[in-house]
Amino acid sequence: MAMKISKILQPEMIALDLVNAKRTNAIHEVVQQLNNHPLMINFQGFYDEVLARERVESTCLGNEVAFPHARTDHVKNMVMAAGRSKEGVWFENCNQKVNLIFVIGTPKKMVTDYLAVVGALARLLKEPDLRAKLIAAPSQQIFLEYLAEAECQLK
Repeated sequence: MAMKISKILQPEMIALDLVNAKRTNAIHEVVQQLNNHPLMINFQGFYDEVLARERVESTCLGNEVAFPHARTDHVKNMVMAAGRSKEGVWFENCNQKVNLIFVIGTPKKMVTDYLAVVGALARLLKEPDLRAKLIAAPSQQIFLEYLAEAECQLK
């Protein structure tokens, strides 16, 4: 059975009010949610790999969404954190603002699971209505509920 986004992302891993408007600082703010995650083996190693991946190629997908990520053995299993900026974070490497940032860490051996989760998340976030609901969500729990509801409708 495929991994569910709503099971990987936990409410306490969602930052609803990102302070930073610059890409690297905002990514740091989101990644920080994972600092004491029980599945994290080496937080600094993971963070360094996320930034290295971001330098190679922008993780901005359009639709005001970015997925900074790392396939790394610094995590025991897939982890995810999310950040929201109502004003937007400037991703200069793709010349656009991003309102939703999802940081994903996956062990190297979990390629299939990683591709399934990222693909599902990308399909979900193409929907303007879902993005609007996530941007307006009043709490971490509601943010996650909106994501879970949309995920259940995916075919």
